[in-house]
Amino acid sequence: MLKSKAKNIVYTLTAMKKEIATNNAPGALGPYSQAIRAGNLVFVSGQIPLDPVSGKIPDGIEAQTRMSLNNVKAILSAEGCTMSDVVDVYVFLNDMEDFAAMNSVYATFFDEPFPARAAMEVARLPKDVLVEIKATALIS
Repeated sequence: MLKSKAKNIVYTLTAMKKEIATNNAPGALGPYSQAIRAGNLVFVSGQIPLDPVSGKIPDGIEAQTRMSLNNVKAILSAEGCTMSDVVDVYVFLNDMEDFAAMNSVYATFFDEPFPARAAMEVARLPKDVLVEIKATALIS
């Protein structure tokens, strides 16, 4: 009986899977979607600080964090969500020394209760940017 219910849940989420795309954020750099909605969750792919209009990457961790979060915000907006709907965030940093500067910009995008979050240093990011941010939102 439990196995049958699990199959129904998986089927329901699969049947409700929808791609989210907007020109207000950079297009995917590979074989992935900007975001996917599955049921009442929106999974935003990692966003780098690529300006969707100019294609340029700003200098510095603060500007790059702001651009990455603006890209997340634009994608969420395409599905009628706001940053207040975000429940989980992953922040990938090229250098953990940038954590405090990233955090000061990050804090301006969210209100309490803040989303759950993990921040980690990685060896390298696409286009050699300083930060990449991935988010999950809950549609109420």
